[in-house]
Order: sequence, then structure tokens, then C-alpha cells
Amino acid sequence: MPSDTRTTRLVIVESPSKAKTIAGYLGPDYLVEASVGHIRDLPRNADEVPDEFKGQPWARLGVDVDNGFHALYVISESRKQQVAKLKRLAKEVDEIFLATDEDREGEAIAWHLIETIKPKVPFKRMVFHEITKPAIQAAVANPRDIDRSLVDAQEARRILDRLYGYEVSPVLWKKVMRGLSAGRVQSVATRIVVERERQRMAFRSAEYWDILAHLAVQGQIEGPRTFNATLIALNGDRIATGKDFEPTTGQLKAGSTAVQLDGDGARGLAARLEGRPFQVTRVEEKPYRRRPYAPFITSTLQQEAARKMRYSSQQTMRTAQSLYEKGYITYMRTDSVNLSETAVAAARRQIAELYGANNVPPQPRKYTTKAKGAQEAHEAIRPAGDNFRTPGEVANELSGDEFRLYELIWRRTIASQMTDAVGNSISVRIRATTVGGEEADFAASGKTITDPGFLRAYVESSDDENAESDDAERRLPNLVKDQPLTADQLNATGHHTTPPARYTEASLVKALEELGIGRPSTYSSIMQTIQDRGYVEKRGQAMIPSFLAFAVIGLLEGHYPRLVDYNFTAAMEGQLDDIAAGDGTQLAFLSSFYFGSSESGADDDIAKAGGLKKMVTENLSAIDAREVNSIPLFVDQENRRVVVRVGKFGPYLQRKVVDGGEDAPEDKASLPEGVAPDELTPERVEELFLAGNGDRVLGDDPATGDEVTVKSGRFGPYVSAGERKSSLFKSQSPQTLTLEQALDLLKLPRIVGKDAEGNEIVARNGKFGPYISREKDSRSLGSEDQLLTITLEEALALLAQPKTRQARTAKPPLRELGPDPVSEKPLVIKEGRFGAYVTDGEYNATLRRDQTPEEITLAEASQMIADKRAKGPVAKKTAAKKAPAKKATAKAATEDGATPAKKAPAKRATAAKKTTAAKTTAAKKAAPAKRAAPRKAATAAE
Repeated sequence: MPSDTRTTRLVIVESPSKAKTIAGYLGPDYLVEASVGHIRDLPRNADEVPDEFKGQPWARLGVDVDNGFHALYVISESRKQQVAKLKRLAKEVDEIFLATDEDREGEAIAWHLIETIKPKVPFKRMVFHEITKPAIQAAVANPRDIDRSLVDAQEARRILDRLYGYEVSPVLWKKVMRGLSAGRVQSVATRIVVERERQRMAFRSAEYWDILAHLAVQGQIEGPRTFNATLIALNGDRIATGKDFEPTTGQLKAGSTAVQLDGDGARGLAARLEGRPFQVTRVEEKPYRRRPYAPFITSTLQQEAARKMRYSSQQTMRTAQSLYEKGYITYMRTDSVNLSETAVAAARRQIAELYGANNVPPQPRKYTTKAKGAQEAHEAIRPAGDNFRTPGEVANELSGDEFRLYELIWRRTIASQMTDAVGNSISVRIRATTVGGEEADFAASGKTITDPGFLRAYVESSDDENAESDDAERRLPNLVKDQPLTADQLNATGHHTTPPARYTEASLVKALEELGIGRPSTYSSIMQTIQDRGYVEKRGQAMIPSFLAFAVIGLLEGHYPRLVDYNFTAAMEGQLDDIAAGDGTQLAFLSSFYFGSSESGADDDIAKAGGLKKMVTENLSAIDAREVNSIPLFVDQENRRVVVRVGKFGPYLQRKVVDGGEDAPEDKASLPEGVAPDELTPERVEELFLAGNGDRVLGDDPATGDEVTVKSGRFGPYVSAGERKSSLFKSQSPQTLTLEQALDLLKLPRIVGKDAEGNEIVARNGKFGPYISREKDSRSLGSEDQLLTITLEEALALLAQPKTRQARTAKPPLRELGPDPVSEKPLVIKEGRFGAYVTDGEYNATLRRDQTPEEITLAEASQMIADKRAKGPVAKKTAAKKAPAKKATAKAATEDGATPAKKAPAKRATAAKKTTAAKTTAAKKAAPAKRAAPRKAATAAE
């Protein structure tokens, strides 16, 4: 109990770990307790709706849209005990400090705490951007009131997301599939990923060639004597390079005057340049200067952690949260690149100590935020405190992930206040003339760094693995105009245009940030939501949309385009920012969006349509479910329209003759799990139809008249004629198999002949490969072709050889990749029973269909092993026991997550009170079984 002679204060934070750290900085007059995140939220289902509201028509939404959008908040079941504790503590203290995070979400949690606890003592808001003793003491000394504008903005966002999710998701249930969800931000993020996959599907690779010349300077010189130059022009016409092709189609841009060399043309020109003199025509030297990168904000931290350490957005934010709560870094949800004066001074002191005073610029560097809609007033993410601790000083205090992320943040912060990297860049033009008078121009470039500056501390990575790093140097010989050169080699080099790369979590966060969609506190949850909903699957780092995502986005684009419009979604973020700044009202914003009122708020197009409620209700009948669930691929050579249909049991292929009418036959084929949309090429589709339908007539057997057909069965493709069947050889393809080859296969098993005793020798294809047999004696054959060609004499000679069992030796690895960047164990590619796989000796990961042992990168292999490692060892199967039903746990409100509540009988609770004691006991006994029964519920993410 508090003493009568001193003031006792209750400090409420969000997490227990933060409470523990802050408690260490405050004296005995402070009680520090955690709310454990949000203590209340809108009801997630009918069971959470209080009895007095269950008969209300708006209870399903949890928002009374007809009475000022009043929100119904309920205390989460998992937080009730903690709320009771906070209420008790509030009665024992003289003052309350609300020390939740310094953003809209934290402001809202502070408001919810006061609304729930209803303290009788004074309360204040306590804000800080780092958990250090000076910062905490300053926050206690300078409290403020709860900012109601920030609370209104957060509440408007929460209600907006609930309205969007609960009104739009049922449209998907009716037209696509039960249990789907739509969300204001998650649907837009999904659309971005789907649009990229559409570009990849439309892409057609183009080939272009150039010539790489290996040139040498004549005579003795200092420095390098040889260098490479690339053909850039022929007779004054520029040679086409990758930038001359459309990034979405792979074809040469319309109107381009560049010459697209083919292989024959490049090889012919290289031959005509053999032995010809080369001469330098121009040398340009310019100073090179590179400014440091800005300190980290939430999005750039996620991007760099993904590039450098292969962290997911969720893993990055989880680790950063831990570092923040332990007092190692400043608040990690920010879109400001600003550093405080004390932070700049700390960085400059440390640069001088570690790298020398010459690496400290005369004036401190200041950065401005470029992110569209940036609004949070925090610092950039940096090491906490007025004197930064080096990675070496904290190495023994942090876990592996925490240390790596801290070092990344420390290096980026230090580098942001260092001097520029400077040097020289050189551009050289070279010409050679063929005997026929053709003038071929070549180019070479070099870069030397004379002072690395900030690059001593930090070099940023790129999403393009082939991109040159900022600290890379390319040294050229000392060249002057008219200098003669000789070509040691002239190699015609072919290139293929590649489709635009799929999004990674890092690049998708970057795209959302550039569009002004979402905020630092929501990026991680958006990435997780679109994966949890089954709209996007991660394959390595790449994000691949499902066909379900295509159907959902197709419906929204076709019938509710503004709901997935990038500018519209960004504009809503801007209007929420206005509310936070006190320049807009929550009611006008929500009314315009939901009812289409003429007041300033959401969007004119939505308002003109009568608002979201009217729009999704009136347009429902115009949506053709069959059309929505048909994703067009192409029209094949036989004029059949090929589509992917999203069905109740998953996607499948369907094709039908164009304009064939309703009675035209339709072919269907299953889609194997894991097939990406851009992998459905005409060749792949034909293969799947063959596998799915199993019929391709090759002709008739001239000996019997039976129809010879190639089919696909459970154990692979085979041919049949009448009662005869035979599997295809491994070297044969169902698509290219000829009638003659099929007839040969149908001869198997083949009687090769008889031995002297009259025993038949038969050639067969078995589970372990081709072999010959005589009664119980058998010998393996070297190849399947021998089944058709081996003679009686050869068979007898083989059977006469002693039967030996060869010792099995381990196959050598297909490729050695090098040490894993994470575990440092050697990663190798091996051939296994089910194909090639990557292994570190402990974990194995099978290569995907689009990966080859020759092309897979070390980074991709490391990520595959990391994914396997994250799943842990495979548990042994045991007899399954019936588990009791899990109680629902309260979940912190996110931008895209909730469950629509079903209507419940209004007087169920009253009836229950009237039951007898015996009935109550019986009901309790029956309750576990009833709760354990699965209940089908659709989930809508707001």
C-alpha cells in the first residue's frame, strides 16, 4: 500500500518486457505494469457481443452506423484478468501515467485504458522514443494529455476497416468461395502482386546479341594492361541492349531505332573484326561522388534486413521490437529520417573515434522524408542513448538475430553522418573497322574510389542480385585518344530479356510506401495477412499470387474498381492524416465512405455510388460468378479458349472451342499443387491436359487393328491397344511419342528366345529398371533401349556372368555452393530419389520446378534451408488424441484482421438463467463436446 507521505504513480506500458526495462529506471514510488497490447476491440464474432446488444441489427458489425458510427468495444477474454489487476492498482495510486507507444495505435490504447479503468485519480500521457534512463525520466517530467485527434484517426481507421471487410467479404463468399476476405489494404497489396504476375504471364522473352571484346594495350604500362569493352554501335546505329525492350512484354519498344543483332549477325561481325586494329576515339573522366544513405525508417529497415539477412518483415519487426523494449534502439515504427541533435552529435563523436576525424563532414547531415504521406513525428531508427554502444559492446547481451539487426542499424546510422565516397569514373569509346568498311564502336567504363568515406561503415544492398555494389571498383588502363589497341578475343554474346521480377516482402513494402498505402505500423501485418489468407505464397523470397487471388482481384477490379485503386486507397490514408492533425472529422469521413454523403470525406466516386453499403448491395446481381472464377490464359492452336477455373476444391484447367456454344465439349485437367500462374505456358498446359485426360490417339496397330493411345496413369504415362499396356521409357515424352515407338513398347515384355533347355528368356521393364529374366535368374540391362535390341546370344552371355551385388557408393554432389551465410555449414546440391535437393548435412530442401542445380544461388539455397530449419525437426507420428476445443484468444487490432459476427438468438442468456441446477450440470457436461465440434465460419479481414 502506498505511504501517506509520498505520491505513488502507476505507469502502464504495452508489453511485460518493456515494463521490466522501464521499472529499472524509475524509483520505488512507481508501479510499472503492462496492458499486454490492446485490452479491447470491436467484437470478432457473435459470442463476443454483449447480451444487451445481441438483438440490435448493427451488432454484426460492432458499429452503429445509424448513430454517428458509435463503436461497440468489448474487453478481450484473455485481457479480463489483466484489466481487473489494472483497476485494482489504479485504486491504490495517486496518479497514472499512460506510457504506450508514441503513435496513433499507442494513443488509442491509452484512451481505451482510461475508458475501461475509469480511474478516480489524475492521469497523463507519457511519451518517449527510446527506452533509456534519461528518456524515461524526461517523459515523466513532461507528460501531456491524451491527443484526441490521434485517437479519432485510429478509431476511424479501425471502423473503416471493419466496414470494408464486413461489407465486401460477403460478396466474395457468394461469388467466389466461402471463407474469403477482403481488406482495404490487403486487397490493394494483393492486387500489386497479381499485376506483377500478369506481366510475367504476358511476357515473351526476346533474344539480342552483342560482342564482348577483350582488348590489350600495346607496350609496357603501369596498372592493368587488358580490359573488356562491349559493342554499342554499328555504322552509327546503336546496338539494342536490355533497356530497349519493353519490361512487360520482352519485345523491342515501339519506335526504337536500335539494331537488334541476332546470333548469326553477331558471330559474323566478330569474324570480320578478327585481326583488325582497334583505336581509342574518346576518353572522358569525371569525378565520382556518392552521398551516404539516410538512416533507417520502418520500410527501409525491412528491405535491408530482407536483402542482407533474408529476414521476413515479421521477423524484422519482432526482432526490432525486442531491441526497442530492451533499450537498444529507438522506436521502430517510423517514417521519419530525422535524427535528433544529440543523436547526430553521438554519431559524429563515434565516427571520429573509430574512423578518424577526416571522415566527419564539416556540417552535420540532415535528411528529408520522401515517403508519400509520411506523418509520424518520430526520429529515424537508430541506436538508443546519447552515446551509441558499438556492436562489440553489446555482442554478449543479444541473441543472434538481435545482434545482426542492431549492427545493421548501428552501421547505417553511423554511415549517414560520414563523408561522401569520392573517386573518378572513366568512360572510353573505341572503334574498329572491318575490311568492308563497317565501323564498330565499343564502350568500356571504369570507376576508382579514392576515398571510401561512409562506405567504410556501410554498403547498401540491392534487390537486383546482379547489380554492382557501391563500393565496387573497375580499373581501366591509362588510355588516351587515338591509342592503338589489339583484340585478344572477340566473343559474340547472346542475351535474353527476362520478365519483371516477382515482388519480395521487401520490394512490396517499398511499393506500398511509394504509393502512400499503409503506414509503418501496418507493413508487417499486411505481409502476413495476404499469406495467411491464401492469396500469396512465398517461394524462397518471391511472393507468388494464387489463382484464388486472381479471382478475387478480378472481381474487385471489374465491379468495385475504386476499392482497389491505388490513388483512392492512398487518399484515404491522407484523410486519416487530416483527422490526426485536427483538420478533418471522423464522422464526415465515415459517412461519406459508407453512406455516400456529400460532406467532405472518403471519395467522390464512392459517394456518387451511394456509398459502400449501397454499392455492394445493388451491384451484386450484376456479378457473373462463372466469369469471375475463370482466369483466361490463351487461345490454343485448335481455337480452344484455355482458362483456369477456381472451384470449390481448388483451381483446375478448362478448355473449350471459342464460340462453340453451350453444347460444345469441355476438357478439364487438374492443376498440380504449387504451379505458379506464369508457369502455365501452352506447352505446360498441353502436358497437364494429357496427364489429366489421358488420351492421345496415335493411330491403329496394323497387325490387330486396335487403336493405339498414349495415356497418363497413376504411375506415369503409358500406351495401350486393346488389352495391351506398356509404360513409356524415361527418355520418351507423351507429347512426342510416335506410333512406331508405341508399337515397340507394346511388344514388352518381349520373349528374346529360349536357351538349350527350352527355358524362355524375357526382357522386361521393372521397378528398378530394365532387365532380362530366365525362370528365377535375372540380370540388369544397361539401358531401356536394350529391351528392344538385345539378342538371344547377348542375353545368354549376360546370364552366364556371375551375379554380383555392387557396393553402393555415395554419389558425388551435383554442385557445391559454399558456406551458408547463417550457419556457415557447407551447402551442396545432391541428386535424390525425388530429384535434386540442397542440404547442409542436417536439413534437406528439394529444389522447386523452376530451379536447376546450375542456376540456384547461394542466397536462395540458404533461404530454403532456413525455412526448413524454422519448421524444426519432423515429429514422429503418434496416435492422435482428441484435443479439447481451444478458447478464443484476444488478438491485437491490426489494419487487416477481424471475424464477422453471426447473428445470435437475442434471449439465449435469459433462458439459460431459468434452467434448473440439474439442467445446468448436464449442460456443462455436454458443453465440451459441443464446443469441440467444428463450426464453419467465414473470416473477413478488414
